[in-house]
Amino acid sequence: MRIVNQTRDTIIAQQVIMAQGVFSRIKGLLGTACLEMGKALVLDPCNSVHTFFMQYAIDVLFIDKNNLVIEAISYLEPFRMSRIYPAARFVIELSAGTIQATATQKGDIILIA
Repeated sequence: MRIVNQTRDTIIAQQVIMAQGVFSRIKGLLGTACLEMGKALVLDPCNSVHTFFMQYAIDVLFIDKNNLVIEAISYLEPFRMSRIYPAARFVIELSAGTIQATATQKGDIILIA
């Protein structure tokens, strides 16, 4: 499974971990040493994230029901919390720097295939 920015015709991640259950969403990336470039964690459903107790920054994409990026946060540092995005259906957590490297921004269409 991979994540593609259809608007920019770029691959955002080539390895995707889906967190759809309550416990897998709660755990998220906690306990990991890093998130390698090319990997992503999809939290579904989700409309807010935090990086409490994490050791590294991440990039975060908030995606609505139409697969539209409604917010792109670069370098969310440890011990921070995003605001709540009521329109978000799911969230994609990425290695810090991925948003910039792929030129992903608000309004882009994202596909998970």
